[in-house]
Amino acid sequence: MLRAGPPSHTLLRLPLLQLLLLLVQAVGRGLGRASPAGGPLEDVVIERYHIPRVCPREVQMGDFVRYHYNGTFEDGKKFDSSYDRHTLVAIVVGVGRLITGMDRGLMGMCVNERRRLIVPPHLGYGSIGVAGLIPPDATLYFDVVLLDVWNKEDTVQVSTLLRPPHCPRMVQDSDFVRYHYNGTLLDGTAFDTSYSKGGTYDTYVGSGWLIKGMDQGLLGMCPGERRKIIIPPFLAYGEKGYGTVIPSQASLVFHVLLIDVHNPKDTVQLETLELPPGCVRRAVAGDFMRYHYNGSLMDGTLFDSSYSRNHTYNTYVGQGYIIPGMDQGLQGSCMGERRRITIPPHLAYGENGTGDKIPGSAVLIFDVHVIDFHNPADPVEIKTLSRPLETCNETAKLGDFVRYHYNCSLLDGTRLFSSHDYGAPQEATLGAHKVIEGLDTGLQGMCVGERRQLVVPPHLAHGESGARGVPGSAVLLFEVELVSREDGLPTGYLFVWHEDPPGNLFEHMDLNKDGEVPAEEFSTFIKAQVSEGKGRLLPGQDPEKTIGDMFQNQDRNQDGKITAEELKLKSDEDQERVHEEL
Repeated sequence: MLRAGPPSHTLLRLPLLQLLLLLVQAVGRGLGRASPAGGPLEDVVIERYHIPRVCPREVQMGDFVRYHYNGTFEDGKKFDSSYDRHTLVAIVVGVGRLITGMDRGLMGMCVNERRRLIVPPHLGYGSIGVAGLIPPDATLYFDVVLLDVWNKEDTVQVSTLLRPPHCPRMVQDSDFVRYHYNGTLLDGTAFDTSYSKGGTYDTYVGSGWLIKGMDQGLLGMCPGERRKIIIPPFLAYGEKGYGTVIPSQASLVFHVLLIDVHNPKDTVQLETLELPPGCVRRAVAGDFMRYHYNGSLMDGTLFDSSYSRNHTYNTYVGQGYIIPGMDQGLQGSCMGERRRITIPPHLAYGENGTGDKIPGSAVLIFDVHVIDFHNPADPVEIKTLSRPLETCNETAKLGDFVRYHYNCSLLDGTRLFSSHDYGAPQEATLGAHKVIEGLDTGLQGMCVGERRQLVVPPHLAHGESGARGVPGSAVLLFEVELVSREDGLPTGYLFVWHEDPPGNLFEHMDLNKDGEVPAEEFSTFIKAQVSEGKGRLLPGQDPEKTIGDMFQNQDRNQDGKITAEELKLKSDEDQERVHEEL
């Protein structure tokens, strides 16, 4: 639109002055005596030699018209021309301000229509003529093109050319709008366009920044809607026009595409697109969230998408790490929820926008899919799915060696790992830091045969960095079933006795009584104690390796055999160490 100084992005609104009517002075003498057919004409002869295909209205008595003309005599000699004066005729028709022949000849005319009028003398300047210009009794020939027509009773004419199927809101007074437009006069002459300026036209509606007709024509528009708005001069620039591009008393035609609309009082708008069943917890300020999104402007232009990066957007909610509107819009969401968040510019990137994809004063629409969220203070969530029917007297505890089956997935259902893929249960010693902390915790207290669901937050799983196949900051969902459990050994022990050991342990271990115990003899002795139920090895380890480690611990001088002086129980070693420290 035409700008006229500050504030920028506004239309100059000029006061409508009273129309100064043009009076035609008729002086002359005599009546015309001839016609093209050789006899006198009784009325105006009208030849419509160009009729436009579309004619929304025809000139009627009392209309205000603007037109160009060439006036000639029968011999073709020109006596007058609006083109030579570079000034359109602008006048009311049918009220006696034009010669009668012209008043009659303009009736029923369409904008852009071209007519040839033959005006007999008694409907022109009669027997008097115009001294020095039009002789008495002259028949006049006019070539006329109509450029504009309007009436004081006219209102703004609005035609909807395209209306989007979804209309989240319509323009109201005091709204701020961003739109593109092409502006023409009624005859199609272009005078301005926003498209050539590399940006939308941005302004308030109903606040005096626009001409009155545009204020009215924009009301009720939806983002993405296209309209044709025809504005009569008294609701546009009136008698003064505007500069050299909009003449006096010109009707204006605007083809408008509304990009977006908001009000400074707007808040974030939320629309739930899909809500998963069983939502037991909603996001609150301080939670860490992983989500996917598509970000678009109100007209549907996509400006960003996490999907294109094949990575979720990960951030804290309600702590200022993201734009205020998104901070607000994500709170209260459920895991797995899909929601649409519409954010006005004052809660997004404001008047300046950001980068080359988000313009100033842009309303942003985010279609969000919440993958998961957690709080740094979250514990493991444990839900028992089933328990064995028989009484369970002993449950898994720290130090126990357990075997279990599991399925692991993300909260959006993405499958990660499963022990069933390996055809054997997973094995672990609880508390030995061989599995993630959350799984270690979730297995404790289980009965053999029990099934549980565990929700493990990332700080008890693979953290911000994730692991192979596991995204960073991912909440993990486990379904676990305890297959077996064995009591573990105290920390540092590889073997424990179920009863007091033999009084003279070395003699029992020295099977051939030669005063020394080699590795083979040591291994035979320990295996015998295990098979007879007198002791047990550290569960979950290769027995041969465990026995080998035990032998190495007792072979103090590493000569390949154990003597009576070298053999000591670990309990005795621990007691000696306590005394040494004291």
